[in-house]
Amino acid sequence: MAIYAIGDIQGCYRHFRRLLEKIRFDPGSDRLWLVGDLVNRGPESLQVLRCVRDLGDAATVVLGNHDLYLLMVAAGFSRRGKDDTLARILEAPDRDELIAWLGQLPLAHSEGGFLMVHAGVLPTWSVEKTLSLAAEVEAALTGSHSHHFLMHLIGDRPDHWSDTLKGQERLRFIVNVLTRMRFCTRDGRLAMRAKGPPDKAPAGMLPWFRASERAWAGHTVVCGHWSALGYYRLDGLIALDSGCVWGGKLTAVRLEDGAVFQVNA
Repeated sequence: MAIYAIGDIQGCYRHFRRLLEKIRFDPGSDRLWLVGDLVNRGPESLQVLRCVRDLGDAATVVLGNHDLYLLMVAAGFSRRGKDDTLARILEAPDRDELIAWLGQLPLAHSEGGFLMVHAGVLPTWSVEKTLSLAAEVEAALTGSHSHHFLMHLIGDRPDHWSDTLKGQERLRFIVNVLTRMRFCTRDGRLAMRAKGPPDKAPAGMLPWFRASERAWAGHTVVCGHWSALGYYRLDGLIALDSGCVWGGKLTAVRLEDGAVFQVNA
């Protein structure tokens, strides 16, 4: 059995299928780890959702910011982006089943010394704390007040972590770290609007994985989200968003031996 971690698909279904052929993926014996952002921007988000859902236990998926955006839109969020490509999902006959499946996915997964999230982990969060905080959001997504949670999810505040945060502010901060973060301070303040390459960090900030003291050290974080970073490896990090939807590549890494497989967009 092999485990292949794959970067942001974002509706690039044909490239996803080509990559599965390249790695000779066998759903009967192999597993996929998908780092989130299955949908949006690309043209075939509906096919991606159906394909991944039908893989069942062969695919382990964490939610990305674009997946959460789809859940918000499906719940009635009206501020649609001009470049979203979700119409075919929202008009599909199996829309409700797909949205229900997506809404029960986790925001973090840990196994065998790896921790998978979409965007990143605060330097002050251990693996155990990250999983616990992710579980709070997962409970909100599947609970009786999920509509309220989704309707108030967008926002960049608060921008600094405190264990005393409560309610929607606490949940929003957790979501922003796990699905949107790129830069932060060593003590957990976020710069949510900064999107450039890692050498263009705002003053006083650094890429989240560059902090000298990391409470999650000892695990390798597997993530995506940061297309300006691209496919990137260092001790404790496998970053997989190589910008397929922007004309780059779709990347898979076999976790057992670090072998890399890519297809061009």
